[in-house]
Amino acid sequence: MSSSARPEPADAPAKRTGRRPGTPDTRGEILDAARQLLAERSPSGVTVRAVAARAGVDPALVHHYFGTKRSLFTAALELPFDPRMIVRSILDGPVAERGERMTRTFFGVWEDPSGREPFLALLRSALSAGSGAGLLAGFIQQVMLPLAEHEAGLDGRRVELAVSHLVGIAVLRYLIAVEPLASTPVEELVAAVAPSVQRYLAP
Repeated sequence: MSSSARPEPADAPAKRTGRRPGTPDTRGEILDAARQLLAERSPSGVTVRAVAARAGVDPALVHHYFGTKRSLFTAALELPFDPRMIVRSILDGPVAERGERMTRTFFGVWEDPSGREPFLALLRSALSAGSGAGLLAGFIQQVMLPLAEHEAGLDGRRVELAVSHLVGIAVLRYLIAVEPLASTPVEELVAAVAPSVQRYLAP
C-alpha cells in the first residue's frame, strides 16, 4: 500500500443563506429603500422590517446603522441636495422673472425621478404629522425665508404664500394625481402658474 495516497479533499464551505450581510453601500441602500416606501405610503405604514426587506438586508442592520425607526425616517427625509443653491438660483436674475424661475425650478425638481421620490416621502410624512412636517417647516423657515429676506429683500409672508401655492399644486399633481392636472405638460403648468407666483414675489 502506497504511503503517498492523496488526502481526501476538504468539504467546501457551506453556502450562506438568508439575507445578505452589510456592505460599504448598505447604509445608502437602506435609505433608498426607506425613501421608496415613504413615497408610496404614510410613515405609519412603513416598518423597519419592510425597509429591511426592500433593501434585502436583515432588520438588525437597519438598527445598527440608524438606531431607531424615527432616526431612520429623519435621515431618509433629508433632501439629497443643498436647498440653498436652489433658493439662490431663484433669487439670482431679473426680478420680473423671479416667479417663473421659482415655478420652473420647483417643477423641474419634481419632474426628475431622483428628486421626486424624496419630496414625495417628505410630503407624505408632513401630511401625516410625521418627521417630514418639522423638516419641511425647517426648510422654509431656516433656509428659504432668511435667504429671500436677507439677499433679495422679500417679505417672508409673500414667500410663504408662493411656496404654499406651489406645494398645493404638487400635492394634487404628484401625490393625489388629480386629472387633468396630473397629466398636464410641465411647460403648460409653468406658464399657467408662474404669473400667480410672480404676484406674490413682486416688490
